[in-house]
Amino acid sequence: MSFSDIFKSSFLDNVTAVSLLDMALALVLAFGLGLFIFFVYKKTYAGVMYSSSFGVTLIALTMITTLVILAVTSNVVLSLGMVGALSIVRFRTAIKEPLDIAFLFWSIAVGIVLAAGMIPLAVLGSVVIGLILLIFANRKADVNPYIVVFRCADKASEKAAVEYLEDNTRRMIVKSKSVQKGDIEVNAEVRLVDDDTDFVNGLADIPGVTSAVLVSYNGDYMG
Repeated sequence: MSFSDIFKSSFLDNVTAVSLLDMALALVLAFGLGLFIFFVYKKTYAGVMYSSSFGVTLIALTMITTLVILAVTSNVVLSLGMVGALSIVRFRTAIKEPLDIAFLFWSIAVGIVLAAGMIPLAVLGSVVIGLILLIFANRKADVNPYIVVFRCADKASEKAAVEYLEDNTRRMIVKSKSVQKGDIEVNAEVRLVDDDTDFVNGLADIPGVTSAVLVSYNGDYMG
């Protein structure tokens, strides 16, 4: 076997391993489903700062996965080499939102299923997953939690402040307490009554209470 024969068997024969129609159809469908995933991500995002680059990454990841799986399914030897090559890849980008992991796996799964030729599964599965995320990811709690941070001078004023919060909020739970000489700081989680925040003014007027702060939070970053 000459060098030319080796080149023909290992390279030129692979040119037609995947037809142009299959490649075009798979990439177009991957782009369309990637756009759908991006749309669902944009509608369900509930973080602090929206990243448009992550949305574009979802589209690109769907198409790239489709491209890789098309190559793998066309050549068994290539699939073994690609597994070894991809095993050394390491990603250092931190995932800030837990739901972002689901979108990443969704994009990868769609790319794999499309390249395997299971188009109805990819389309129908994406529609079902998208509807579930749109319904449940945007659901808000009936009563949003808040954190009240107040400082007081002694135990008597602390007791009066806690009793005041219990009487003027729907629910009150002490989350933390810091004590220094002549200064007591208390962090309490509360549920408001009819979204009324005027009780903070009354809290600050209690004798011995030196300051009172009301902070909204979603429960994801405070224990």
